[in-house]
Amino acid sequence: MSDPLVALVMLGILVFVICIGFPVAFTLMALGVGFGFYGYFQAGQAFFDNRVFYLLTQNTFTVLNNDALVSIPLFLLMGYMVERANILDKLFLSLQVALKHIPGSLAVATLLTCALFATATGIVGAVVTLMGLLAYPQMIKAGYDKRLAAGVICAGGCLGILIPPSIMLIVYGAMAGQSVVKLYAAAFVPGFMLAFMYIAYVMIITTLKPELAPKLPKEEGDFPLSEVVVMVMKSFFPLSMLILSVLGAIMFGLATPTEAASVGALGATILAACYRTLTWQGIRESVFLTARTSAMVCWLFVGSATFASIFAYLGGNQIIKEFVLGMDLSPLTFMLVAQVIIFLLGWPLEWTEIIIIFVPIFLPMLDNFGIHPILFGVLIAVNLQTAFLSPPMAMAAYYLKGVSPPSVKLSEIFAGCMPFVYIVLVTMLLIYVFPGIAMWLPNTLYSN
Repeated sequence: MSDPLVALVMLGILVFVICIGFPVAFTLMALGVGFGFYGYFQAGQAFFDNRVFYLLTQNTFTVLNNDALVSIPLFLLMGYMVERANILDKLFLSLQVALKHIPGSLAVATLLTCALFATATGIVGAVVTLMGLLAYPQMIKAGYDKRLAAGVICAGGCLGILIPPSIMLIVYGAMAGQSVVKLYAAAFVPGFMLAFMYIAYVMIITTLKPELAPKLPKEEGDFPLSEVVVMVMKSFFPLSMLILSVLGAIMFGLATPTEAASVGALGATILAACYRTLTWQGIRESVFLTARTSAMVCWLFVGSATFASIFAYLGGNQIIKEFVLGMDLSPLTFMLVAQVIIFLLGWPLEWTEIIIIFVPIFLPMLDNFGIHPILFGVLIAVNLQTAFLSPPMAMAAYYLKGVSPPSVKLSEIFAGCMPFVYIVLVTMLLIYVFPGIAMWLPNTLYSN
């Protein structure tokens, strides 16, 4: 068997082993070392003199010395501190009251809360779970259609993958060698465009079919205007100002992502203290979750770097590139094929595994098709929304099912997610047809 075929066998074993539940990071390292030992083997050589062990140690040092990765634990700490500040209920209530006169007010308030909270945390499971506990029972109690309510929470909770400061974009930037600052600028407009498309859909569908979202009783949420303003000022503005200051500092060049993330983590801690929810237990949990998630991402990088090095050494990248280029695809067809593969991979795999393992296979081919890596990254970030929303492996649906009443069926949650999946696909089409949606802001801010 030739080395390129060995590389393809290596890739096939990886997909199979991941699908049956083995830890991804250690699977990558084990396959990299195992097949690397074969690739570098020389007769008569001592076991530990094989170059694959040197490669593993060098990759570990190089990856963990990457400055871009320092911002990941800081943004995670910011998100976990905001999550434990217990301001979500106040935020949802204030938006609910402020928007009570528009169609589907509870659903719109839920989407706005999800967008803001997802921006602060970037953690899909946390946002969907918290909103499932807070907003879903209120929408059901108000007579909202179960499917619509479920779709709103699942779709809103996934926005953190795309809207900066997205952890996914940091990981993609490190893998693709692209500026995280430019990626944030490129994702800014598509992220909020997708959020407002969700809101527009909810308002249109509830106007056409008011039985899906009955209006709130007049006595519920009937607060004086001055009190409503105070509620919004206390809940919405502090968090939004924290997020905007972090993003603004990054995009206008006032601070690096790492510096802005450190200020954001400090700001989130101060915010929790101002709300009188800062506890020693909350700090411990936030630090523990930050360390655990950061360790997972970093070891995924180490495993991926080792696996990718051996895969390329055996000729795997070249055989795939030659196969794709030999098909004589147009840029549109290549983009469709790449995005369909990523869409299908999103069913059994997490976004971290897709970005770290499979996206590097496509990156070397982008120049051949004239596709900018930043535009490609934004399209992937939009595409990965579908991975959390489309059955049968829609993780957002499972998160919501875990906290929803027993009477709510998983099939109803799936059905509620599907209209939002179609909106995501329309958004992807618009971004590809009109790339300026993503590229205008980075080209304007960083043209020099």
